[in-house]
Amino acid sequence: MFLADVNPYIPAPPYLNSGDTAWQLTAATFVGMQSIPGLAILYAGLVKKKWALNSAVMCFYAFSIVLLCWVLWGYNMGFGAPAILGPGILQALVGIPHFALSPDALIGQGTIPLAASGMPPIRFPAAAMMYFQFVFAAITPILIAGSVFARMNFKAWMIFVPAWSSLVYTVGAFSLWGGGWLSQMGALDYSGGYVIHLAAGVSGFVAAAVVGPRLLEDRHDFEPNNLIMALAGAGILWLGWNGFNGGDPYFANADAAAAVLNTNLTTATALLCWLILDMFSTGKPNAVSMINGMIAGLVAITPAAGFVDGGGAIAIGLAAGIIPWFTLNKIGTMAFMKRVDDTFSVLHTHGVAGLVGGLCVGLFANPNMIEYLTTDKKGSPVSAQGLFFGNPKQLLIQAIAAAFIIVYDAIATFIILKLIALIVPLRASQPEMEDGDLAIHGIDPIPPHPVLDSTRPATSVP
Repeated sequence: MFLADVNPYIPAPPYLNSGDTAWQLTAATFVGMQSIPGLAILYAGLVKKKWALNSAVMCFYAFSIVLLCWVLWGYNMGFGAPAILGPGILQALVGIPHFALSPDALIGQGTIPLAASGMPPIRFPAAAMMYFQFVFAAITPILIAGSVFARMNFKAWMIFVPAWSSLVYTVGAFSLWGGGWLSQMGALDYSGGYVIHLAAGVSGFVAAAVVGPRLLEDRHDFEPNNLIMALAGAGILWLGWNGFNGGDPYFANADAAAAVLNTNLTTATALLCWLILDMFSTGKPNAVSMINGMIAGLVAITPAAGFVDGGGAIAIGLAAGIIPWFTLNKIGTMAFMKRVDDTFSVLHTHGVAGLVGGLCVGLFANPNMIEYLTTDKKGSPVSAQGLFFGNPKQLLIQAIAAAFIIVYDAIATFIILKLIALIVPLRASQPEMEDGDLAIHGIDPIPPHPVLDSTRPATSVP
């Protein structure tokens, strides 16, 4: 006898709204697709042929291990009750780590910490909230991978991802989203411009410096092996971002729709800016640079998507189209910057773009767009309001939040890597760096073409 024969209708809990629940799960799936297959395909197309498989495997490993860490302790470190140690220093930085898979945790009503919430209770299960926040946590170390491709020891990567996710990501998430000191101060980060992208840019740059550069041959010859594949991955990333920003009001409401439209406005504007700047600079439209412009636009609107109106979104797109392009193509080519081999320039496309977007919140946040998810000292909801709408203090608060993420993440990432180096080498071996996928995974994922590559053995490295 089937359950439906006994009870054909099982009522939903009274708090649950099917529309909000469906959108939250859909948005989370969109964000998950940004990582796998989105970034895995993008990276595999952009790297040199011999690193295509390794780059994708690093993505799939990170996605998997972060999920386990997240449900076992990470979620409650980012969104749980504050940790208290000694005089209470940690209660402003991180939550108490503990298991989050009990029936109540999975099917009970999802919550936002009171210190970070001025809105009504959310109307979907805690499991939906946990998964939605997981896909944000998972994509961050995958972005860091873009800084250390083609030389990081895979065993070191296996240790680094759970350590960084647990000790660095959770602190930023709690501080800005989970009721920590930055959220109480009024810092705004709609969907991760600071928590995800500024963090990835800074940590990736530090990791690139500590691990060291690629082989000289790879630094000089690292042409994309398949730009059409890279563009396919970039397209998944772009459309997946609708879930990234559209899911963060936690309601299927008007602000979610505005956030999605703003996301696409900023991205298109930034992409066109990079395309035009390249044409002025080199005389040709550059496909890889166009992808970078797209990413810079997506990143820059992320901390602001539901706080700004359409005009603000286009203004942020112009800023993301000019400032990161300049830092990458002008400052990034200076000798002191070239000492650090940031493979995919994550510092510029994510770190600088995330910083630009976060500061733009302090300029363009329009209080008519949304009641922000925070309360003042009296418990009253506080609107997002930037300098151009009468609140110059917001820009200062945004700068303080950025400074904290930069300093904490840089120091913590450095320490984590140095400790890992005591266990396993951070760099792949010389034969692994020379042969790439063939040496690390025992397979060449893209066998030589029988005609085009007939002059070399099937196992040779291009």
